[in-house]
Amino acid sequence: MAKSRAAKIELGHELADKFSRSKGIAIAEYAGMTAEQLAYLRRELRGVGCEFKVIKNRVARKAVDIALPDASPLKGNLVGPVGVVYIYKDIAEGAKTVIKFSKEIPDKFKLTSGMLEGKVVAVKEFQAIAELPSKDVLLAKIVGSLVAPHRRLLGALNGVSQNLVRVIAAIKEKKSS
Repeated sequence: MAKSRAAKIELGHELADKFSRSKGIAIAEYAGMTAEQLAYLRRELRGVGCEFKVIKNRVARKAVDIALPDASPLKGNLVGPVGVVYIYKDIAEGAKTVIKFSKEIPDKFKLTSGMLEGKVVAVKEFQAIAELPSKDVLLAKIVGSLVAPHRRLLGALNGVSQNLVRVIAAIKEKKSS
């Protein structure tokens, strides 16, 4: 059943709100995917703070005009059966999930473009972001690099005291014999 004009306008505003709230957006062609594959994709994306929506191209173009006036290149990719992945939390995790899924089913799910933190990006840039370690891993590396000099200093100081004890023990043993 066709939607009324008011319902389409409301849907456009809802999509514009999602565009403006998301840190990243991925536009993908999904032609030929089964309902089970789409459900699997949605579950995987939900687990990393993302959402996949199949939307009408005309409504999506209006939503882009409302929420992202600087993202007019995105509108050129809204042709044919496309879906939009909204990345709300960690951009790297969302990009990894989308790229992983596009590699699992390359003939049915194809990433066409994206937008990360207000900048329109090509598929190669999206893949480069996906190859980065996650935020938690990067934070752990930073903490490790901050703690490493202290650990080395502690090891050096312990080594000096251990060597001193060994020298004193050797002198004591030499004098006792």
